[in-house]
Amino acid sequence: MKIIYKDGTVAECPQEEELHVIRHTAAHIMAQAIKHLFPEADFAYGPATQNGFYYDVDLGDRKLSQEDLEAIEKEMKKIVKQNLPVKSFILNREDSKKLMAERGEKFKLEHMDDLANETEFSFFQQGDYIDMCLGPHLTYTKALKAFKVTQQSGAYWKNDSSRQMLTRINGVAFRNADELAEWEKQQQEARERDHRKIGREMQLFMTDDLVGRGLPMFLPNGAIIWEELQNYIVQKERRLGYQHVMTPCVGSVELYKTSGHWEHYKDNMFPAMELENEAYVLRPMNCPHHMRIYASRPRSYRNLPLRIGEIAHDFRFESSGTLKGIERARHFCQNDAHLFCTPEQIKDEVAKVCDLIFDAYKDFGITDYRCVLSLRDPADKKKYHDDDAMWETAENALRQVLTELDIHFTEEIGEAAFYGPKLDVNVKPAVGAEYTLSTCQLDFCLPAKFDLRYIDSDGTEKCPVVIHRAILGSLDRFMAYLIEETKGRFPLWLAPLQVKVLPVSEKTLDYAREIYNSLANAGIRVQLDESNEKIGYKIRLAQQEDRVPYMLIIGAKEAEAGCISVRTRAGEDLGAMSLADFTAKVLEEIRSKAK
Repeated sequence: MKIIYKDGTVAECPQEEELHVIRHTAAHIMAQAIKHLFPEADFAYGPATQNGFYYDVDLGDRKLSQEDLEAIEKEMKKIVKQNLPVKSFILNREDSKKLMAERGEKFKLEHMDDLANETEFSFFQQGDYIDMCLGPHLTYTKALKAFKVTQQSGAYWKNDSSRQMLTRINGVAFRNADELAEWEKQQQEARERDHRKIGREMQLFMTDDLVGRGLPMFLPNGAIIWEELQNYIVQKERRLGYQHVMTPCVGSVELYKTSGHWEHYKDNMFPAMELENEAYVLRPMNCPHHMRIYASRPRSYRNLPLRIGEIAHDFRFESSGTLKGIERARHFCQNDAHLFCTPEQIKDEVAKVCDLIFDAYKDFGITDYRCVLSLRDPADKKKYHDDDAMWETAENALRQVLTELDIHFTEEIGEAAFYGPKLDVNVKPAVGAEYTLSTCQLDFCLPAKFDLRYIDSDGTEKCPVVIHRAILGSLDRFMAYLIEETKGRFPLWLAPLQVKVLPVSEKTLDYAREIYNSLANAGIRVQLDESNEKIGYKIRLAQQEDRVPYMLIIGAKEAEAGCISVRTRAGEDLGAMSLADFTAKVLEEIRSKAK
């Protein structure tokens, strides 16, 4: 595959760069198509991404429809078919600005001003379209073999919420039609697994615009799963010496000014509420409350480590374009805890946190994950607490602990919390990009800000270290992950409905009721289908919509023999067995949390 560089050089494309070059060229061709269809369009950024490409465009007051996206893709195909040559050229600053001014490219002109030290700029052109770009690109438009315009969303210019909202048009591009077909197959699989779709089908949760965007409500079935997850992790933590607390969902602005969240996190918080000359906010996290609990009484080194846990309701103002069911919402519940310890206890406490994370993953069958040491970007003084010595101490301490624990990890700059480095455990779901489920953060910053103290063995006052950690992350996101991994076919202990009793006809209804009552009294989540539907329909409904682990078929033969006929949602016929044996089997599966 030939590519052209900004200096006009043409060469074979390195294999590892092929997709990037293809997608970068696709972004330019899409921009040309947009300009043909919407001459008033003004272009901002248009990069290739890990999964495709996009272009941010100012279209004035125009809102694009699905038909518009289809028209853009159709126009792209015309441009590709024309097989336009892609050319590059370089201009000095003055001529570059003149060219962009003549073409009305206000965003490009502003971008040039941001690059004040640059004396020249490179451009790429195909046909009537010219774009300021570093390249490289394909040499002809016909070399773009397989692409698709996928969606639109909103994006602020320079990712700054105080700036203009633009239209972001996304697409994907691949080496050939087979790769595109494979991607489309994966997208279909993603739609089938989408936790929002399954959540509707299983009546797990809902959203309502009158309640507010990003504020999901858990329905009875979903609340059961949520409560089971809460009970699971709380019981594990209590066995490990965690003390659970309950703290309010609001806090004073002064609390968050003290913690530093007001300075570093204000844009992600809901606006302050002014009441009786005091200002309050919905809390975005729980550490300030837990800091005050620690500070409420004198502490000795003998009291440490102190492990404070909470299943806490938090609120963050996520932009509407990022909201996604219960995976990313404006209200969520964190499986949060803060471990107050001495410097000498850091290694043991981090080790115990990691053991708990990996133990939970084993219980849920999570095997596809990787560990990331998230560090600050030293050049970003706005995002991170400005204390170089503190950061060096904290990052080195966490790096050393992870190394000594023989935990394989990679390092990523710019992903730390504003107050300290963290271990992120990122899972790779069945479909889609990886994301973080669990975290373990080392913090020398907040304990100092809140002036926390303990009396050490030598009688002197010292400041504790705090480890912030979340094992299941937020219960909401963890539940979304499980829905998509299992397609709603939860293990028995988590399933909102564990057994469904299906009488074949009214003649066996009385016996079916006896079975239902016996299972319900044993604490099993059971439902009796008393409808007049045929048994085949009842079975399909239980398998496909309710996704019930066990179905009990009750016909005349079973009623006469005083037994039950057992089927699984996978279609396996377990045959006849006594109700007592089935009850014992189910209770043991629930107790052992069998996968």
